[in-house]
Amino acid sequence: MSAAAYLRADLRLVAEVVPEGSRVLDLGCGDGSLIAHLRDVRGCAVRGIELDHTDIAAALAQGLSVVEADLDDGLFAYPDASFDVVILSQTLQVVRRPAFVLREMLRVGRRGVVSFPNFGHWRVRGYLALKGRMPVSSSIPYTWYDTPNIHHTTIHDFRDFVASNGGQIEREIALLTEGWRRAEVRTVSVWPNLLADTAVAVVRPASPHATPRA
Repeated sequence: MSAAAYLRADLRLVAEVVPEGSRVLDLGCGDGSLIAHLRDVRGCAVRGIELDHTDIAAALAQGLSVVEADLDDGLFAYPDASFDVVILSQTLQVVRRPAFVLREMLRVGRRGVVSFPNFGHWRVRGYLALKGRMPVSSSIPYTWYDTPNIHHTTIHDFRDFVASNGGQIEREIALLTEGWRRAEVRTVSVWPNLLADTAVAVVRPASPHATPRA
C-alpha cells in the first residue's frame, strides 16, 4: 500500500493539489501526517501549527517543524506571501474567528487549500428533517454536545464567505466520502451542495497585489 493510501480521504485530495517543491504551512496540522507526506513524497518544505500537545509530539517525532499556536490569534510571526500554499484542513469550522483565519491565510500564502464538511449534504438535511436530531455521520462524527464544529457551513455558504473576505476560489472539488466502497473517494460534479459530504477548495487573494483586510 502506498504512503498516500494511509492519509485520510480528503487529505489525499489536498496533497494532490499542492505543487511539488512548494513551501507549505499547515494550519491545525494534527499529528503531521499530511505535511510528512508532502515532505517525503512531493519534496515540499513544510511547517505546521497545532494546539494539541499529543499531536505536536507525534509531529516532532517525525522530524517535522511544528509550533504551538492558536490560529484565532493570527499568523503575525509570518510575513506576507511567505508560503506558496497554506492548508486549512477540516479546521475552518472549529476556529472561533473563521473570517480572520481565512484572511490571515490569504495574507501569508499565495494560495490556500481548505477542506471542510458540507452541511448542505442531503443526508444531513434528511437526518435533521426526519429524525429531528442533530446529524451524526462518518463525515460529521460528533454528537451535538461534544462536537468541535462551532461553525457549520455549506458549499454555497463557503463561496460567499471567501468572496466577502477578499478571496477567490480557483478550484473547487466536491467529494462523496460516505457509502463508497472503493479506496478512493468519489468526486461530485452534479449538484455538489446537495450530493457532496466534503469539499476541498483552492483559494487565493482576489487581487494578487492586495492584502486581505485584517
